[in-house]
Amino acid sequence: MTRSAAETDGARDVPVRHLTRSTAGRAFEEACAIAGLTAAGAELIRIGSNAVYRLAVPVVARIAPDASSLDDARKQIVVARWLQADNYPAVRALGGVNQPIVVDGRVVTFWVSFGDREEFAPIDDVARLIRDLHRLPAPEGFRLPGFDKFAGVYSRVDGLAGVAADDRSFLRHRVEEVESRFRNLTFELPAGPIHGDASVGNVMLDGNGQALLIDLDNFCNGPREWDLSLTAFYFDRLGWHSDAEYRRFVEIYGWDVMQWPGYATFADMHEVLMTIWLAAKADADSQHVAETQKRIGAMREGKSRKDWKPI
Repeated sequence: MTRSAAETDGARDVPVRHLTRSTAGRAFEEACAIAGLTAAGAELIRIGSNAVYRLAVPVVARIAPDASSLDDARKQIVVARWLQADNYPAVRALGGVNQPIVVDGRVVTFWVSFGDREEFAPIDDVARLIRDLHRLPAPEGFRLPGFDKFAGVYSRVDGLAGVAADDRSFLRHRVEEVESRFRNLTFELPAGPIHGDASVGNVMLDGNGQALLIDLDNFCNGPREWDLSLTAFYFDRLGWHSDAEYRRFVEIYGWDVMQWPGYATFADMHEVLMTIWLAAKADADSQHVAETQKRIGAMREGKSRKDWKPI
């Protein structure tokens, strides 16, 4: 797989116009003061739907644009504390700070930095971390949200200003069709805590070479098959994993989701949700426009997806 970028089925990282360097910077500095951290010497490393700063100490701050993210941020912190208590290798929420912190309507969270550069883990670690996550008992003291990949999807499709009306109509009908099939699936694995966006793009190596699960946004209680289906989809339809890599993934996890009758439905869900996510970014980048059009054309005409590019 080309590991310079990893896609998501969600709508995160779509640029939000009212989160600017100025507004993010003010929220960051004030949140640092509340948390007892020093903002001096920090570096803005990314700004989109969230702004991300790396502090002079090994801490990363994430700023969400508005208070609608508060419940999700609370979930991420609680999940991170739960995984840490179980000694599960995942990104750590910074200790000693009462978070999330709300500043001027922005939601700020602080995380222990796992390194100065991004290095994706090999497929063996991806399979091992998903397997070990699925073996954890359900958390005590809080309840994970239920699995619902279709929440808000139809409104996102309707809001795709950079997509032609007939293409929006096609995407809407595609979502309706896969949602109908999803509602009738019978699962083979027991439901439980899942990452919700498990793939090579969300398993990183820290400075010591240890694999860590990152991006806790989509954690929920749901079908374990979903956590396995994205790697299978990358291999099977997109060709982003080799045959040898996928065989190792199955060997380590101990079960092949592609042998499950519902896999095709999950694969169809991934491709349409990923395309909608990309289409929402199309007005910001001509490459995104071309890739969106190519993907919609492939779904319309039943063409190969092997030429889809990671964005």
